[in-house]
Amino acid sequence: MGEGLHFIDLIFYAMIAAFLIARLRNVLGRRTGYKRRPHSSSLGGNGSRSEPQEHETDTITGTDKVTKLMTRAVPSSSSTPLEVMLVQMQIADPSFNTESFLQGAQTAFKTIISAFATGELRILRPLLSNTVFDNFSGAIETRTHAGESAETQLLGTPTVEILAARMQEWTAFITLRFVSEQINVVQNSDGQIVEGNQNQVHKVVDVWTFTRDLRSSDPNWTLIETRSENQSYV
Repeated sequence: MGEGLHFIDLIFYAMIAAFLIARLRNVLGRRTGYKRRPHSSSLGGNGSRSEPQEHETDTITGTDKVTKLMTRAVPSSSSTPLEVMLVQMQIADPSFNTESFLQGAQTAFKTIISAFATGELRILRPLLSNTVFDNFSGAIETRTHAGESAETQLLGTPTVEILAARMQEWTAFITLRFVSEQINVVQNSDGQIVEGNQNQVHKVVDVWTFTRDLRSSDPNWTLIETRSENQSYV
């Protein structure tokens, strides 16, 4: 009789174990395909969000999500202060992605350089802080009153690296170093070149600082400071 009860107990416990395993697999092992979200933290040159791609899908398990969160939230002991700060930004805004941010920054750089040369204030306005916009628009106005026009040609894609990053409450600040090759000329009202050389390529190093409130639904970063590190001939 005792052996029979013991056998029934084993069956009962086995059923419970099977149920728990099934539930665990259901929670952790489920694969869910979904459309990739656009990287809303990237610096769009035209100030608009990129559209999600119809055919791009990710398959992520529950354990993958936990692992990604743990990896993002706990920098390794060998992480630099810059890396730790970038992780903190990603915690504050999970849509922030360093690689996408740098790609967007390259686009923004080319857009701003081109718009400044052609005097397109409408394009510059949403990308610049009030102070930077006033400086840019003032230079454009001075050029226009003098009857001069500028032409800037960027050769290739500028390289970009992060020099510094910090946060002030929810506001993030990232300083970037751009290295580009440019041909810059200024022409007078008669079309004569009064500054620069169409055949001379300059290696230009710019240091720009961007900022963004990480709680904002606006994905665009604002340029708040610019300076040139140096300029040399190529």
